Amino acid sequence: MHSSDNQLPFKPKPCSSWDDAALVQALRGGSEPAFAEIYRRYGFGLIEQAYRKVGSREAAEEIVQDLFAALWHKRDGIAIQKLPEYLGTAVKYRVINLIKTRLTHADYLAYCRTQPSHADHRTEQELAATDLAGALRRSLTRLPTHTREVFQLSRIEHQTVPEIAGRLKLSTKAVEYHITRALKQLRVSLKDFLVVLALLMFR
Repeated sequence: MHSSDNQLPFKPKPCSSWDDAALVQALRGGSEPAFAEIYRRYGFGLIEQAYRKVGSREAAEEIVQDLFAALWHKRDGIAIQKLPEYLGTAVKYRVINLIKTRLTHADYLAYCRTQPSHADHRTEQELAATDLAGALRRSLTRLPTHTREVFQLSRIEHQTVPEIAGRLKLSTKAVEYHITRALKQLRVSLKDFLVVLALLMFR
């Protein structure tokens, strides 16, 4: 047997031929080719998913870039069962967080400026945006402690459901329950602004 055979007992298959489970395993071990293949395989579709919701190609690309940066930095601790679902859910949470931010800032003012008006209501618009931000803060403080903690980890720290579950020692179902509970309560608390949310999500 040649010495080269001892160094390379088999010819590795290219990453493009690997299934998702093999890619995830290689990613956990720090494989840059596996990471690149995951992006090649799913990146464009994730950008399209985000673009359909946020209406901005640049914002959609930033969301996906942020997702993959987090995926790489946390690669050794990630727990992924189904890669497409994991990535799709992570994009969805980042989209929701962006929409929440937009509601409290420029896009809410932009929405107000598009409404028919015969006078300059800029001051009223700014007050409305301030009221909305305050309503959000008050609604969050009224959430149960566990629900608020899960919601903040998801929306503010951009953690995924499995990451939150591991950090708080909860099941993924429990984490999803708390996120759903928070969103339902916020929808009730912020019902006056639902039309704005709908316009931002589906414009």
